[in-house]
Amino acid sequence: MTTLQNKIDFVLVFSVENANPNGDPLSGNRPRMTSDGRGEVSDVALKRKIRNRLQDDGGRIFVQSADRADDGARSLSDRMQTFLKTLDKDEQKQKAIVSRRVCEQWLDVRAFGQVFAYKSQKGDKNKGVDSVSLGVRGPVSIQPAFSLNEISIDDIQITKSVNSETTENDSKSSDTMGMKYRVSGRAVYVTRGSISPQLAEKTGFSDEDAEKIKDALLTLFENDESSARPAGSMAVLKMVWFTHDCKSGQYSTAKVHHSVSVAADGHVDVNRTEIPDLHFEVLDGR
Repeated sequence: MTTLQNKIDFVLVFSVENANPNGDPLSGNRPRMTSDGRGEVSDVALKRKIRNRLQDDGGRIFVQSADRADDGARSLSDRMQTFLKTLDKDEQKQKAIVSRRVCEQWLDVRAFGQVFAYKSQKGDKNKGVDSVSLGVRGPVSIQPAFSLNEISIDDIQITKSVNSETTENDSKSSDTMGMKYRVSGRAVYVTRGSISPQLAEKTGFSDEDAEKIKDALLTLFENDESSARPAGSMAVLKMVWFTHDCKSGQYSTAKVHHSVSVAADGHVDVNRTEIPDLHFEVLDGR
């Protein structure tokens, strides 16, 4: 496969309806909010969903959720150490070789990059990549998503019908009571991203890989349902996918992103006068 030759920018629009798209652990797992009251979904959360979709489609993923581990590894360290055993000792000591091999092995590494930390082997201090950190910088970047308007949050008291622990006289314990939070009503969120051919050359990220990212974004919330995000409560509305005709791009990413306006109902409009000769597609979520 040849590496990506043309710069790509994209804008993704999705809706949240009576769901918690991304809980904030510093705020009791309430939906994330900015200081001006808009909803937020972190870039980390978005990349987690992309990785899950890539894994669902058969892609090899390094940063797997614990409940999705498909190789028996209990941690990233275990997964990496198992992989290193497939290389001979001389290869393990050459950062360039290890960097190339991890990119070949895992789709999310050649897409998003990864920092690999190695423990020094006994009696082999300061020798080889297992005594330092190996950083891989990926070509795919994505911004946090923000709601178009301020959101309001519903605080819902919930109860369990059974105690977690046995109590005297079978009375109700305090842990039968709890709270649940959700974005009230419907909100439209927008995120933006880019794919760099220059960085793609370093990781081996290909046009085929870009298509996989594209498909993952269009189906971002499939198999993602939970009690906080009931099935159908989150949906991709539109995606604008821009393909430049060269590696450096015909226009800056900022100009491309700013050419897209999103209405409160999720409808998108591209200002063609800003980017007259740039090819793009406006796609519906699947």
